[in-house]
Amino acid sequence: MKIALIGYGKMGKEIEQIALSSGHTVILKIDINNPEELTKENLLKADVAIEFTSPATAVDNYLKCLEAGVSVVSGTTGWLDRKAEVEEAFLVKNGCFFYASNFSLGANIFFVMNKYLARVMKGFPQYDVSMTEVHHTQKLDAPSGTAITLANDIIAVSNIKTNWTINDQKLDHELYINPIREGEVPGIHTIKYNSEVDFIEITHSAYSRKGLALGVVLAAEFSLGRKGILSMTDLLKF
Repeated sequence: MKIALIGYGKMGKEIEQIALSSGHTVILKIDINNPEELTKENLLKADVAIEFTSPATAVDNYLKCLEAGVSVVSGTTGWLDRKAEVEEAFLVKNGCFFYASNFSLGANIFFVMNKYLARVMKGFPQYDVSMTEVHHTQKLDAPSGTAITLANDIIAVSNIKTNWTINDQKLDHELYINPIREGEVPGIHTIKYNSEVDFIEITHSAYSRKGLALGVVLAAEFSLGRKGILSMTDLLKF
């Protein structure tokens, strides 16, 4: 598999190591020093583009790949206000777009656990739910895409929470997310149900970026020959 890496920071380098060890080839690396090389001509040489950049550039990168007929696997977060636009573009042009807010196997198991616990806790309104997420100081968006996914999954089944907020002066119908940026933390997400007498808490903590990178490469392999909008649910068959 020939890979175009769009975004060659710490995550991009981790993905490259996993890709090379799996027998794949990285034929294009794009970072802030060579954005002019992200051309249709260069993208045509790739089987799949793996995109980890920033919310400001992600959508334009997706559309450039689509014009070149290259499948896209992306883990960039913070751009989801344009999600419907991107998905429609890929569907109209019969492209392949694989997006996940978190590619880690453990995190995706955690998503399933979160949904199950939210359904259980729906019957116990005396417990108020909140979330804390911790990431490294280089992370640009807050809350994280993973935190937003977790929050939206809780809201979808809740008969109390209607939206999430990062304002600690929250209203009763708001799910508070506390985004913390410190050190080199790869990612910690904790969901807490608190009552007057006790609390219930579940946590997913990543030791490194390696689990994310492995999931990304698996997603790229899965995307080959496929069309449409794909996710980790398709890959892992939950």
